[in-house]
Amino acid sequence: MTNLCTLEYVAEMLGEDLEMLEAVIWNDDNLSYGAIVSVHTGADESITTLTDDGIEELKDMLSDARISQDTWHAFLEDFVDDPEIIARVKDKWPR
Repeated sequence: MTNLCTLEYVAEMLGEDLEMLEAVIWNDDNLSYGAIVSVHTGADESITTLTDDGIEELKDMLSDARISQDTWHAFLEDFVDDPEIIARVKDKWPR
């Protein structure tokens, strides 16, 4: 059985900024194939979900990025295009 969790729920579970997580997984190559699943909720509507493995991959990715302040800032610059999101989460590197 595969569990799916909405990205909003994952952000809440991990204590992370939702928009930052959206930016990270926007490129589905950032996680393994099948870790990100779009669930269609209507004709033109869908939500993004992660599998349990996708959540673990994301946690590992964020943990590795937070090894130092420099790696965290580099991670944000590489994965997040929005300066407002970067500014909001930049100081949240030690976990």
